[in-house]
Formats: sequence, C-alpha cells, structure tokens
Amino acid sequence: MTNSIPEWTPGGGLNFELLSTSHHARRGRFVTAHGVVETPAFMPVGTQATVKCVLPEQVAATGAQVVLANTYHLGILDRTQIVERLGGLHSMMRWDQTILTDSGGFQVFSLPERQITEEGVSFRFRSSKRGGDEPVTLSPESAMDIQRRLGADIVMAFDECVDHRAPRKYMSASLDRTMRWLKRCAECPLQEHQHLFGIIQGGMELDLRSKAVEQVTSFRLPGYAIGGVSVGEGHDAMVRVVRHTAPRMPANQVRYLMGVGLPEDLVAAVECGMDIFDCIIPTRYAREGTVFTWDGKMRLQDKKFRKDRYPIDTQCQCVSCAGGFSRAYLRHLLFADEPLYGTLATLHNLHFYQDLMRSMRQAIESDRFAAFATSFRDRYKSAITQATWTKIRTSAVSWASSQSGTEMDADRADQNESPQIQHHVTSRSLRACDGRYSSRGQNWGFIG
Repeated sequence: MTNSIPEWTPGGGLNFELLSTSHHARRGRFVTAHGVVETPAFMPVGTQATVKCVLPEQVAATGAQVVLANTYHLGILDRTQIVERLGGLHSMMRWDQTILTDSGGFQVFSLPERQITEEGVSFRFRSSKRGGDEPVTLSPESAMDIQRRLGADIVMAFDECVDHRAPRKYMSASLDRTMRWLKRCAECPLQEHQHLFGIIQGGMELDLRSKAVEQVTSFRLPGYAIGGVSVGEGHDAMVRVVRHTAPRMPANQVRYLMGVGLPEDLVAAVECGMDIFDCIIPTRYAREGTVFTWDGKMRLQDKKFRKDRYPIDTQCQCVSCAGGFSRAYLRHLLFADEPLYGTLATLHNLHFYQDLMRSMRQAIESDRFAAFATSFRDRYKSAITQATWTKIRTSAVSWASSQSGTEMDADRADQNESPQIQHHVTSRSLRACDGRYSSRGQNWGFIG
C-alpha cells in the first residue's frame, strides 16, 4: 500500500486509489478540493448543516473526514440563500473538510402527499413557524441548482427511492424515469470543485439492479451509489442486494452505500466491497439513550445503570469515556433532559463508528478482513443476544409470578410447562428481537 497522498486538481475527478483488498473488501483513498478521504469511511449526518449536539472540530476529532447535509432541508424556505450569503456550506458550518449533499429524493419520497411526474415531484411543505404550508416542486434541475449553490464537494443525482414492497411493474418504470432524471442532472452546471454521483436503484429485484448499474455507469461519473436499501427490507435482504450490485460497479470509482447503517450492516457492506456510508443511527440513537460498544448496544435508560460508576466503555478514548463520565451520570443527564447528555453520547457513538472504520481499514491492509468480520460478529451479536434473553427471562419470571399469585424464582419458572407461559416467552422473544431494529421496521428473529 502506498502512502502517497493524491492532490485534487480541477477537472481531475476524485483520483480514487484502490490501495489494497481483502477478498471483496476494499481499502482506498480519494481526494476532493477540501481534503483526502480514507476508505472505508463513515460520514456523520449533518442534515441541516450541523451534526446535532456537537461542534465541527469535535466531529473532526473523532476521525470523520466527510459530513453529509441534505438538499431537501436546506432547499426549503430561504435557507439556500442564507447558505450562499454566508459563503457556502463549508464557510457557514466552519467545516474545512469534504461535504456530501443528498439530493433530497429520499426525504421527498417519504412524504405521504406527493405527486410524481416526468418533471419532478410536487408536495406541500408544512411550516409551523409560518403557520401553514406551501407548494414545492423539486426537479432534477432544481435539486442540482440547490446543491450547486450549497457548494458541497460531492452532489447526488435526483432519483426516486421506491418502497421495497412496490410492484415490479412500478419499480421498473421508476427505474427508467430515474435514468432520464440522471441525464438531466448530468447536464446541469456545477461549481468547479463539485463532483456528481449517480444512484443505482431497482429495489429487491436483482435483474433491475444489474440494469441500473449498466445504465448509471454509462455516464462515466467519479462515483456511484446504491440507493433504496435500509428502508425496512431487513439486513439479509440488504446484504443480498449489495452483494449482487457492488461487484458490478466500476472498481476504479468510489462506491457509496446510502443510509447504512448499524455496525453489523457496515461490516457486511464493506465485506461486499462498498467504500463510503452515511446514516443518522449513531447520532439519533445517542440522543435517544442508546450507545454502541464492541460488546453490543447499551440502553442507558435501563435501571441497572443508575449506580454504575464505569464509563460507557473503559477502553474507549472518546471525550465521554476518557473523561471519566459514568454511565450513571449519563443516565441522570438523559432523564434530566440536559443538553450535555446529547453531546457526550453523540461523541461516543461517532468515535465508536470511526474506530470501527479504522479497524476495518487496518484489517483490509493486512488481508485479514474475513477473520475480523467473524470476530466482530461473534463478540457484538452474542452480547446483544445475551442481553435480549436476560430481558426476556426477567419478564417471563415476572409474568409467571403474576399468574401464579406467588413470587416465582427463575428455576421454578423454567420448570413451569404451562402453554400460556411458553407462549408468553415466545411472543416476548419476537417483540424483543424486533425492537432492536424498530427504527427500520425489521424483524430478524433470533441471532446466535
């Protein structure tokens, strides 16, 4: 692997370098006008030109080299004009590294009331501050114009993110329309430092994914993305699509998996050959009380942390853990609704995600990614499974006690062969496992 750092030159593309591989996993590097990006890379999401609860320099200190902002949120009302007046996203956010903007397609197509035509998408934006709603139309041209004015380094083509349960006929028609939209996006002017990525759709239909790869890559863009996953289809279905699609994407260009994901999703996607990722999970989960460790997720709302003097992870070097902030204190801040909680928990999760990416890069460099992935899954998932079953067992014992009218210990509960109790344990198990992924509506069942 070479240590030479490429220089960005106007019109020269991203200069993506594939430094090493470990089976399908790729260790790469690319450069924009605002710096080098080492891949695999995770991009924290700063939807409205900020990563919630933390300062830009704190985000950078975790190791992040790219942040993401969103065209939909920054394109409504007068926000684009504000960004322009303040010198573009980099200047306004005080972020001097790479920025990627999503086209807004995912947000638009998640709206309940929308009209899709060849021209674009029409919807009504509801503003509580303005006391009403106003009609908005987002087209390939307007999405590109907003992104040009925002000034991000990487801009995404406008596409339709279709529900993975949509009929095949609609999926195919949507894919054709997305290709026509991409052609219109590619004809729009951008700033000299900006680079357009095309998005590969096709839902769960592998033949449509193959068709999309062929069509999108014919535009000779500096990078390509897989869209339309992590939208409720489940981990296994996502991996099936990515495993099929990634090898068909150009080896000498950046591969971006949009909206992914949980730690186990990232490991699986890198294993399939993807390079960069974004997701709200580490920041949103943090604010809602869930933090990540190498031994699984930790819900700080749980009562067992009320007197816990340890930091989230004794081996972690983030501001929260290295600073000695205890789980009990974080839980107190969470329930007291103190802003400091959001800062400490967010920084921990971002640090964990960047640690995970660093570890994957190192594993690829030493050609031991398969062993790394196996070790990670064994440790991470077994911890989640144990925590899940502990919760189920406690609930079952409590329920059995209430049914028998007497306090029942665990052994007695195990010996009780009542069909009602067995049904209770089974239903609790399914709900607990499903609850792990409630944000995406998944139901994995049991994980060993």
